[in-house]
Amino acid sequence: MVAHSAVEEQDTTTKPPSSSPSRPLGASSTFLSTPHSDHHTTSPSSSSPPSSSSSSVSQSHRPRPSNQCVASPIPGPDLLDHQPPLPLLDPVPTHFPLFPCKVDFLLITRTAAMLERSGFYWGPLGVEEAHTRLKDVATGTFLIRDSRQTDVFFTLSYRAASGPVSVRIVYKGQRFSLAGSEHSFPCLFLLLEHYINSSKKSLTVPYRKQRPTLQELCRKQVAESCGGEVERVARVPVNPVLKHFLLEFPYRI
Repeated sequence: MVAHSAVEEQDTTTKPPSSSPSRPLGASSTFLSTPHSDHHTTSPSSSSPPSSSSSSVSQSHRPRPSNQCVASPIPGPDLLDHQPPLPLLDPVPTHFPLFPCKVDFLLITRTAAMLERSGFYWGPLGVEEAHTRLKDVATGTFLIRDSRQTDVFFTLSYRAASGPVSVRIVYKGQRFSLAGSEHSFPCLFLLLEHYINSSKKSLTVPYRKQRPTLQELCRKQVAESCGGEVERVARVPVNPVLKHFLLEFPYRI
């Protein structure tokens, strides 16, 4: 149950200035600090051509998609394998600490990119404004927003029976959990699905910025048909363009 782990944010008295720009997502995000210098991602060298042996690797030896989450640092389907390397980022002012390793950097980067496509990610929304938006909605309605805690990336805000509540989403050891809860998950969206599908129905429906498109509704139906298993979504027999669209957000939320 989400309610028992609810921990109010400590910054409720401070509202972000209206002039501050939203933090962009993805590999160029300002809230994603540059990885530690020992773990920088470098571009492939153009001086040495690939060996013939490496080009003859059979398809049976290609990495298989993760059973848990496309946002996992484990290599995903072929479409994700051929994504260009993440560019190096110049240090920028941020209250978030540097990532200790590239695995954390990649996991948070992919999670942030999928949140952007989810429709219920509200970016740097203040706690007061989030609670105002959730004040008159159905119990269990939720959204994800940026946290203003120095060691937390995201916050879950939802409408509890007693009113709007905000809970910090803790990221530790490549797993996500709600502050005060013992349950942790390898993927933020699996965490949300857990509480949506729990018998207590602490979470019900996301509070979206706009209504989902027909294509997004069809994608959700495909995820439902696959039982919420990302690996099954990756095996749906469609053309590469449609498969890429399915894997951009292969969850039932």
